[in-house]
Amino acid sequence: MTKDKKPMTNDQGQIQLIPTDASIPIPEGTYQNLEQLAHHCHQCQRCILGSNRIQAVISRGNPQAPIMIIGEAPGQTEDETGLPFVGKSGQLLDQILASVELNTETDVYICNVCKCRPPNNRPPTPAEIAACQPYLLEQIRLVNPKIILLTGATAVKGLLGDKRGITKIRGQWMECFGRLCMPIFHPSYLLRNPARTEGSPKWLMWQDIKEVRAKLDQLQAKG
Repeated sequence: MTKDKKPMTNDQGQIQLIPTDASIPIPEGTYQNLEQLAHHCHQCQRCILGSNRIQAVISRGNPQAPIMIIGEAPGQTEDETGLPFVGKSGQLLDQILASVELNTETDVYICNVCKCRPPNNRPPTPAEIAACQPYLLEQIRLVNPKIILLTGATAVKGLLGDKRGITKIRGQWMECFGRLCMPIFHPSYLLRNPARTEGSPKWLMWQDIKEVRAKLDQLQAKG
């Protein structure tokens, strides 16, 4: 062994093995920054999705944002670009946020429950969600948002374990790891239900996003 190399400790060895096996835990505080986390995500083979992806999809937006938006999993466009919510659903999400003067470059950090695209855009399985969840928990810790928005039932189930339908719980404030959390409709659901009449999904989303804006203003006023 050369003098400039220190022997690897057991902890260091365990950390290096994280991307190889879902049975290896990712304790809170494993990553010092999001760059370290992304490096592991791009190497990751903790579930079968790693073998089919073009690239892992980590995040977009501001890593110091007050709002974190968590989706389900990447689609084809996201898999190709390496960025979450950049297809038609993402474009609609950006429009919704802009309607209450929330900027995706400054006010929001966007990520997914799963970092790799499931085949044919199917929902991720419980095992796939479980394999990727520790990365998500570290993202929440490192970004430290004031508000978390969960888009769609899969995101709610994946983070909170709540199996209720999104129509029953959307717009409700909950607590998530000591932070305010609200389930909202996934933008893809709104694309399939374009009506804007009172009581429609789009109308309800408008009520929810206005409530989020008001809550953020209230929290920021308190400092």
